[in-house]
Amino acid sequence: MDLDFSALESLRRGHPAWRLLTAEYAPLVISFFDRVFVKPNVRGIAEAQLVSSLEDELFALRQERGNESFPRSARDYLDDWTRDERGWLRKYYPQDSDEAHFDLSPAAEKAIAWIESLSARAFVGTESRLRMVFELLRQLVEGTGTDPEERIRELKRQRKELDARIARIRGGEMETLDETAVRERFLHMADTAREILSDFREVEQNFRDLDRSTRERIASWEGSKGELLGGILGARDLIADSDQGKSFRSFWDFLMSSQRQEELDSMLESVFALPAVAALEPDDGLRRVHYDWMEAGERTQRTVALLSRQLRRFLDDQVWLENRRIMEILRSIEAKALALRDRQPEGPVTELSQAAADLELPMERPLFSPPMKPRVDGKKIELADERVDAEALFAQWVVDKPSLRSRIRQALAERDQVTLSEIVAAHPLERGLTELMTYLSLAAEDRDALFSETEVDALSWVDAEGKRREAELGRVIFAKGKIVHAER
Repeated sequence: MDLDFSALESLRRGHPAWRLLTAEYAPLVISFFDRVFVKPNVRGIAEAQLVSSLEDELFALRQERGNESFPRSARDYLDDWTRDERGWLRKYYPQDSDEAHFDLSPAAEKAIAWIESLSARAFVGTESRLRMVFELLRQLVEGTGTDPEERIRELKRQRKELDARIARIRGGEMETLDETAVRERFLHMADTAREILSDFREVEQNFRDLDRSTRERIASWEGSKGELLGGILGARDLIADSDQGKSFRSFWDFLMSSQRQEELDSMLESVFALPAVAALEPDDGLRRVHYDWMEAGERTQRTVALLSRQLRRFLDDQVWLENRRIMEILRSIEAKALALRDRQPEGPVTELSQAAADLELPMERPLFSPPMKPRVDGKKIELADERVDAEALFAQWVVDKPSLRSRIRQALAERDQVTLSEIVAAHPLERGLTELMTYLSLAAEDRDALFSETEVDALSWVDAEGKRREAELGRVIFAKGKIVHAER
């Protein structure tokens, strides 16, 4: 952001944090917010409890400065601080609760943090920050490098340093932090932990703004449902896929690890037991700062879930409205039909235009075919006296196709390929040409069968009259494949 005159003037007029710093009762507002919200890390206070706390604060100040110093009531002050012109508190109603709750806005928390930074610090640590800068730069260089050899050299260097440290420790040379370094790192950790909590309020506020804009668009939308959902889901994905959203998701996944939580508990207990840290009289709330992170992250997750429920409710409402409209149309049709039941209308009731033209192209018409006229012979039909042998009608037989397929499968059980001539040699044709045609039919159905046009096989059999018959045809080869498993 460029701090030019126009930008600063716009911030002075519109930013809630700037308005808080220049407010008439800024000391009251900032001190009260710091004591009630920031120091105990509270993210939602019931209205009755907050009014009671502010009444106690006002009572103490009036006893010290007179009754005219703060003439308004605590509830009036809270209502004023929640107005859009102020933007220091957020008033909302939790789910399944009729009592209003209040939470601190991110802008007010920024103003309080800036005021705290104005106070003189007795101890300003720089060494730990310098180490952190070096560590971040090292992570950037290592994490963005694409040369595997360079990465291996860096890992070997780190391993060499670790081996040297292990050797020094085994030799009795133990490196420990002095009290100054301990205090510096602890204060740096405490500041960073509080900044993380402040960041959660801003992340939650971004999702809350998205939820609010979604409700406003749904309430005033008159277009199609698809366009509205496309815009809403696009905005939701924009925040989730932004740098802030990705960082929050990574932070949440890291924090929800049970191993990380146990490690944080152990390290915090060890650090607070150090004499140098105990001399600083740290805030006991830092002992459970990771639980505060989890609570703040859970509130952010609930805000996202609220947006999803809002979208689902919108879809349910739209479906109900569409069904209601359909039922109204059907009932209007029924009412009109009942009104016309006793008095039939004269003339055509309705007209329907032809849906499409009938096209008949000249080339699509069939050609003329002369009809076949049967010729009837007028001669008298005489009965024949001779007897006809009817045994041929009862001597019908068929070729057992599964039996032939079984023969092929048995031949392929010992070999990968077998020719039709080899099968016929092992099992002579009993039904003659009909049985041979059945073999060819099986080969045509089998995708793995091969037909050779260059090689010819001669097959022979004996017909029913005892005559030897021969046939020459292209070589047929059966291979292991589909026909082997046809009967399984």
